[in-house]
Amino acid sequence: MNNKYSTKRMVSAALFGAIIILLNFTPFGYIQLPVIKATIIHVPVIIGAILLGPGIGAGLGFVFGLTSFYNNTFAPTVLSFAFSPFIPLPGTEKGSWLALIVAFLPRILVGILPYYVYKLLNKLLKTRGKLLTLGVSGLVGSMTNTLFVMSLIYLLFRDAYGEAFNLSLEAVFKAILTIIFVNGLPEAVLAAILTAGICRALQKVIKNE
Repeated sequence: MNNKYSTKRMVSAALFGAIIILLNFTPFGYIQLPVIKATIIHVPVIIGAILLGPGIGAGLGFVFGLTSFYNNTFAPTVLSFAFSPFIPLPGTEKGSWLALIVAFLPRILVGILPYYVYKLLNKLLKTRGKLLTLGVSGLVGSMTNTLFVMSLIYLLFRDAYGEAFNLSLEAVFKAILTIIFVNGLPEAVLAAILTAGICRALQKVIKNE
């Protein structure tokens, strides 16, 4: 029984991983905006974390990070130096290994935090599987990605960011906040809706099995 359960978990994890990779190579995975790429790739990471646990969720987050690293290395944009050490910092001839922290750490956390938020809300509200707890967990997962990515960019690459966009340090801070509110909040709302709907449907399937 345990072997069967374990096999199903691994198959499910592989399926979520495949969805992440598939989204990466479609227009829906990363949507290029003027400054940064919007994404819905974090949604299968969040769903995988809620359904399969934080261990598998972290692994899915790592796959998410790989897609970011890949895209910014082989299809670079103005901000790609913050996600790939192979892209030179503005005004220099070399990149920074700190870009790996931005590319991977927030994405791994996306596969961990929603699980614990979901469990905590279920314990507090006693509404296991209800849309509210799922939606809030999706919202938290999405904002984890946005807040950690943009905060790390500011902490680690604010000078390079200012150089790339010809901004003062004060203007860089305002630009980061603008991206969080203008891009991050709509992404989070969409992630909440998708997470609640898809997770609820999958939970019903799992329960019937």
